[in-house]
Amino acid sequence: GKAAEADIPVVTVDFEEAGLPEVGEVTSLDAPHRLADAILRDSLNNGVKFRESDEGKLLNTASLGNATELYGICPTALVFGLWDSTGPRGGLGTKFQRALVGEVIGVNVSIGVKPSSRIDPLGIEKAGADIYEAADGSGWTIDATKAKKSGGKPVKYGKEGKPSEINHGNVTPSLKNEKNQPHHGGATMDYAQQSVVISLPALRRLRFPDGEGQVTSQRDDAARTALSALAIAAAQLSIDQGCDLRSRCLLIPDTNAPASWEIIGSDGSTTPCTIADATALVNEAAKAAAAAGLPAWKRKPLVLQPSEGLAGLVHKSRELAIAEADEAGD
Repeated sequence: GKAAEADIPVVTVDFEEAGLPEVGEVTSLDAPHRLADAILRDSLNNGVKFRESDEGKLLNTASLGNATELYGICPTALVFGLWDSTGPRGGLGTKFQRALVGEVIGVNVSIGVKPSSRIDPLGIEKAGADIYEAADGSGWTIDATKAKKSGGKPVKYGKEGKPSEINHGNVTPSLKNEKNQPHHGGATMDYAQQSVVISLPALRRLRFPDGEGQVTSQRDDAARTALSALAIAAAQLSIDQGCDLRSRCLLIPDTNAPASWEIIGSDGSTTPCTIADATALVNEAAKAAAAAGLPAWKRKPLVLQPSEGLAGLVHKSRELAIAEADEAGD
């Protein structure tokens, strides 16, 4: 697809070889703190701790006045923002504010309430039978002779041993929960409005010195242009994929008000801007930046491996979650 056509560098942690195929890959786009996330920090780059490798060390020196190396390995961090709060300097770690902000708001919203109910197709009645904990650990039983005993008496399942404790039987319709709070019934609105703002002033604060520490307006402008194009492509590709927020919440574009871009000047004036192919714009801007001396963006990701400790932590957490789920079902 279009997303695959853009040569955007990413850093990936591959969990599959660590015996966690269900996790798969976690990239610097997935991780909450992007390149500075603890998932990457606790991974290895060719056997070396990521933060001690050449690529990871750049986070120790990256700043608004020197964003060159970060631009080369993870430019999305300069667009979406980054705070190296998990690194050696803690809260004093390098910070880059996000230059791209998007939101969806509802206009004239009305909050609803929905009933909670269940009609059991089996017609199991509340007083149909007492439910007990099975002595053999299989879950539940209605046979008191096969139930777990306490003080010589069979142990009821849950609080009262009702069919509802094992998710059977009818649930009486109710607009409120056990805490007497209304059940959330979603929201209705006249329409939703999506807005995306790319802060050019935020990008102008960035400097991109060369290997000798020299800064030129040509290099800076080329890098900022590439980052602006990257932000536009990120927003455009997101819009193209649709706005399916959650179950039963799919927003449909208004054909009378198609998505459009505007450049807002320092005096508040607006100038319409048409972008035919955002992905092509990214590639073109990145090539121009490379020609100006900036690091060339590579399509092939930098692949890290989770450390033994990180992989073990994930394994242990999943085993615990499964055990707790089994206990909850008993």
